[in-house]
Amino acid sequence: MSEVERGRGVALWSQIGDILADDIFKGRLRQGDMLPSAQELATRFSVNRHTVRRAMADLEQRHLVRTEQGRGSFVQEHTLDYAISLRTRFTQNMRNLNVDNDIEILETVREIPPAQVSEALGLGRNEYTFRIDTLSHADGHIIDHCTAYFPAARFPGLPEIYRRTRSVTATLSELGVNDYMRKHTRVSARLPEAQTARLMKQQAGRPVLYVQSINADTRGVPVQYGITRFSGDWVQLVLMAND
Repeated sequence: MSEVERGRGVALWSQIGDILADDIFKGRLRQGDMLPSAQELATRFSVNRHTVRRAMADLEQRHLVRTEQGRGSFVQEHTLDYAISLRTRFTQNMRNLNVDNDIEILETVREIPPAQVSEALGLGRNEYTFRIDTLSHADGHIIDHCTAYFPAARFPGLPEIYRRTRSVTATLSELGVNDYMRKHTRVSARLPEAQTARLMKQQAGRPVLYVQSINADTRGVPVQYGITRFSGDWVQLVLMAND
């Protein structure tokens, strides 16, 4: 079926959605391809743009397309299964997925953190942390914006080591922490802050997967507090029972 059929008891928007879905499944529209504009589709199917918008909304709900405000609608690429487990490691996850990846360091700062961070790390009110902000890239896409805090007194020189290694695991190893484990993970969906939306080139009205985490050494002492905002367009979180 390539055109809609009126009077057969199936809504026009549903038929349009099925036609476009068939184009995707059969490879006529490939991952990342831009779909024709709403006006072009309305002309093709001799319907109004409201009908086309309903069809596109249905395709979004089926995770077949994604819409970027000001740009258009695109065939949805496959999301990455990002494992969260007792030992969550970015580099290992990317290696398991066999994707090209890179860490972009945005900022490293020594500061007194927010109260919730101090509490999570077991620090006093006036104790300093190193805050490191990064963007993670995988296969050319920005997949997360991360803010990580580390106790400054325990890890002198951490920012310089991290800038060289671009790896939390390698950095902590050089500082005497040869193993660490996930002590706490909280996942929620929320709208991105303006800075995150800008950095990730994401619509302000499109939720991100917001992950708050605490990593601790083998004695149970917290070594890192993290806030990671994952792109829901590119990442699917997989919670593992154990390693």
